[in-house]
Amino acid sequence: MHKDKKILALIPARGGSKSIPKKNIVDLGGFPLIAYSIAAAKMSPYISRVLVSTDSSEIAEVAKHYGVQVPFLRPAEYARDDSPDIEFFRHAFDWLQEYEGYVPDLVVHLRPTTPLREPALIDKAIKEIIGDEHATALRSAHESEHTAYKLFRKEGEYIHFFGQEDFAQNEEYYNRGRQFLPKTYNPNGYVDVIRPEVLQQTGMLHGLRIRAFITERVADIDRREDIAFAEKLLGEEKFRPLLRFLENQKLTTYA
Repeated sequence: MHKDKKILALIPARGGSKSIPKKNIVDLGGFPLIAYSIAAAKMSPYISRVLVSTDSSEIAEVAKHYGVQVPFLRPAEYARDDSPDIEFFRHAFDWLQEYEGYVPDLVVHLRPTTPLREPALIDKAIKEIIGDEHATALRSAHESEHTAYKLFRKEGEYIHFFGQEDFAQNEEYYNRGRQFLPKTYNPNGYVDVIRPEVLQQTGMLHGLRIRAFITERVADIDRREDIAFAEKLLGEEKFRPLLRFLENQKLTTYA
């Protein structure tokens, strides 16, 4: 089913980070953070190519050390704090098409800041979107600890609760217990999959029919204390194959 498809893993890694300097290559369990996303992508039999998009020559060298391609450096204007994801996707697609004539069928978006993944779940996500021709993209998420149905935004001096369109106009659903309200989910960066044709045809990165891929709550590296939490999780059995792969990569590199 997947062998006739060109499936690219795209790993974005800006050089700048305010919360943790050089965050994408900070040490986690003896390896740079980005190495975990590289390893997970390389362990998937579905992914035929792995590419890192970065504006940093230092990060590019680290990525090459772990055996992936960095055929270009991302222009600075696409690597600002406020740069949306769609910019580096467009830049990567345009470069690959212009210089290589390469157009992938699917792109697996793996953020380095979500380092701990099971490759089998990446494969499952890819299989799900391949099997759903109506899906314009797939995004991973975990169940919200606090339902969005209890949140509101201000409209002038008044309150507008989210989800009012799902209930009767005079129903104070936000006073219900969380267990009696619909579940809501937080996108978590574990694995997203996009179709380049959707971006080309609509100008949208994910389109209007995004398939949900529900995972457990994951480690997200944003602050220093998040690194300590991720290192504790590394001791779990399910991440041993990932660590073994990285250890073997190190031995191969230095052999």
